[in-house]
Amino acid sequence: MQENFERKTIKNIDFNIDLAQSFGIYKNKSEFDLLDYASSVNISCGFHAGDPLTIRDALLRAKEKNVVVGAHIGFDDIQGFGYRDMDLDEDEIEAVVIYQVGALMSFAKTFNMEIEHVRPHGAMYKRCASDFAFACSVAKAVQKCSKWLVYYGAAGEITEKTGELINIPVAQEICLEKMYNVDGTVNTIAKDCENTEMEISRLKQLLSSSQVSNIEGGKTVVTADTIHFTNRLSNSLELIKQAYDVIKPVPVNYKNACLSGWVE
Repeated sequence: MQENFERKTIKNIDFNIDLAQSFGIYKNKSEFDLLDYASSVNISCGFHAGDPLTIRDALLRAKEKNVVVGAHIGFDDIQGFGYRDMDLDEDEIEAVVIYQVGALMSFAKTFNMEIEHVRPHGAMYKRCASDFAFACSVAKAVQKCSKWLVYYGAAGEITEKTGELINIPVAQEICLEKMYNVDGTVNTIAKDCENTEMEISRLKQLLSSSQVSNIEGGKTVVTADTIHFTNRLSNSLELIKQAYDVIKPVPVNYKNACLSGWVE
C-alpha cells in the first residue's frame, strides 16, 4: 500500500472468527466464546480441521446467533493443521477448493442456511497473500461454486488485484495482533501482540484513518473490510469484547450495501 492513498474514516467493518477448528478427540470449545461479538464466521470444511459433527454444531451455533457463515478452506493436512505449504497445480487447487466449499454449502442448505464468503486458512492463506497466480487460482475455484461468494484475503495489492482480474467480490482483512510492513503486507517474522490496550489503539487508528502502524515506525494506509480475531492468543476474548465496545461489527455484504446507498 502506498503512503499517499487517501485516508478514510471507517464507519462499518466486519469481525470474523474461525469455528469447527477441531477434529476427532481434539476439541476447541473456546472458539465459541468469541461468537457473541462476531458478525461472520469461517467454518472449517474437514481438510485442515472439522469433522462432520463439529461442522454441524458450528453451523447450528452460527444460525442461533444469526451471523454470516463462510467456508474456511485449507490444504489437506490435518496432522499439521493446515500450516504446511503444498505445491499444487491448477487442477489440484480447483479440486480442493470446490470440494471443501461445496461440502459446506450442501451441509448449510440442510439447515436452510447459505454461505456468503470463503476464507483460506494457514499456509493457504499466506500463499494467497504472497503469490498472485495462486490467489487467482483459488479465487477462480471459489467463483465456480457461486459468483456471489466473497473472497476473504489479507489486505494488500494481491487481494485487490485478484478481485479485479477474476471479477470476484473481495474483503480485505486486517489482524490487530499482527505487525505490518511499509507496503501494507503482514510481517511474518514479528511476534503477535497480546497487549489488549495496544491492539485497541490500533483498531481506533484504523477506524479513524484507515492506517496501520508499520515496522519502520510510520503509518501505512490500507483497505480494511474485515478484522480477523483468532482464539489462539491469551487475550483473544478480552480483545474482541473491547473491540465490540468500540464499534459494532456488520457483515461485509451489509457494509457494501451501506456504501452503495441501498441501506442507510
